[in-house]
Amino acid sequence: MKRRLGMACILILLLILITGCWSRRELNELGIVVGMGIDKSGDQYLVSFQVVDPGEVAAKQGATGRAPVVMYKEESDTLFEAIRKITTISPRRSYFSHLRILVIGEELAKEGIGKSLEMIFRDHEFRTDFYIVVTKATKAEDVLRVITPLEKIPANHLFYSLQASEQTWAPMTTTVTLDQLISDIVSEGKHPVLTGLQVQGDKKAAETKDNAEEIESPGHLQYVQLAAFKKDRLVGWLNVEESGAYNYIQNNVHNTVHQVPCSKGGKAVVELLRSQTNLKGGVTNGKPQIDVNIQAEGNVAEVGCGNLDLSKPETIDELETEINQSIKDSIEASIEKVQERVKADIFGFGEAIRRSDPQAWKELKGDWDQAFQDLPVTVKVDVKIRRVGTVGETFLSELKE
Repeated sequence: MKRRLGMACILILLLILITGCWSRRELNELGIVVGMGIDKSGDQYLVSFQVVDPGEVAAKQGATGRAPVVMYKEESDTLFEAIRKITTISPRRSYFSHLRILVIGEELAKEGIGKSLEMIFRDHEFRTDFYIVVTKATKAEDVLRVITPLEKIPANHLFYSLQASEQTWAPMTTTVTLDQLISDIVSEGKHPVLTGLQVQGDKKAAETKDNAEEIESPGHLQYVQLAAFKKDRLVGWLNVEESGAYNYIQNNVHNTVHQVPCSKGGKAVVELLRSQTNLKGGVTNGKPQIDVNIQAEGNVAEVGCGNLDLSKPETIDELETEINQSIKDSIEASIEKVQERVKADIFGFGEAIRRSDPQAWKELKGDWDQAFQDLPVTVKVDVKIRRVGTVGETFLSELKE
């Protein structure tokens, strides 16, 4: 009897402790947000959501012909209020754990993105693995309206395109997550950089389903250049050369291509692989300095001149010398332009100084943006060509006018 009474007490205690799924929300009650845009509308925030239409995306047969995503937008004095106001037009509560891309409007970026990011970073529903980009000469809401080919969900198109571009085309793009961006904003020795995004072509046609049904879409999304920030404010845009230099210095170059001029006209193209950058800072007699050492391997990808015999070691040596000098000159020129025009340490040179000499950094950090403008930087590049393809001498040498 006592044993049964004891078991009953244990069961009652377990029932009290087991609360069940009290906070559960069914999938058919949620609006899954995959893309989010934040613009400035006068003194208010304009928030745009790209929400998945599950029935249209999942349907294999009998599709209704609706767009795979639905866009909702609202504006308010605060970002959180604008997000909540969307419930007045959406039949489902917004769910952010599957967010893929956050698009920030250029106008808002110029005023400052700190307050917007603070709300997103604080909210427990937002994960930090989505990418953040900034528009150029357009609004975030216009970007989220574009219907994309290949990927049914436009936010996925933006996510995968940025990922692929960073891996194979260094001069244009870089992936930045929420954690990375906030870390750079609060850092005393590095300012943030985000990838720029534009709508190219016919913007109105890009918003229709026909945009995804034609061989050549009349309008499309394209990543263009890098945006330089000072703390949380957009202060300028980097050109292609400067964007490439930034990625080299940040050790973000995984695979890219470089043109090398031939001595008798034409160009050769080298595919760079396995690039590694060592950024070292130091202070001598109270004066900071930076050393950038880049090592990479490459393959000859294309020969557009008829006088190169790649079977000869001296030809390879000549190509290596040319490409080393080309990359070195480009990076040095880009650093000087950023120092003169942007006047913000986007390269993280201050962080390199802090790591190497914390005591000296305490003296320098108070006026680092000014010191950065006159900072001497030494660049060394060592590229080794490993492969030349399946042929040595190009057949172009046999072509006659």
